Amino acid sequence: MSYQHANALQVAVYGALQASAAVQADVAGAVYDAVPAGPVPPLYVILGEEEALARDDMTGTGALHKFTVSVVGTVSGFADMKVLAGAICDALTPATVTPSDGHLISLNFERARARRLDGGAGRQIDLRFNARIEHS
Repeated sequence: MSYQHANALQVAVYGALQASAAVQADVAGAVYDAVPAGPVPPLYVILGEEEALARDDMTGTGALHKFTVSVVGTVSGFADMKVLAGAICDALTPATVTPSDGHLISLNFERARARRLDGGAGRQIDLRFNARIEHS
């Protein structure tokens, strides 16, 4: 098992989100690895936590990367955020996420959690994915 493909996966996920017309229609480039200093748009996407688990077998070595992409906003209600969350799920497929290092075996949506933040002033939807990557 190795964590060597984690950065390549993150770059590929970020690139797929930036390249998605449906995602960009909602956030106009507001896809972040870290929330920038200063004011942020009322709706944005942020790359979140990741966990990597060993997935070596008799045929090779690799890892299962469990990662989160979050939709965060101060928009009223969850409706627009759920549309954006759906666009993110559509944007993250094995055909669109192509790490520059390693071989992507699978990429799957695992679960989502929608919640209110700051006493209801903000909202967040966390989308959990898993990606199986083997050494190439």
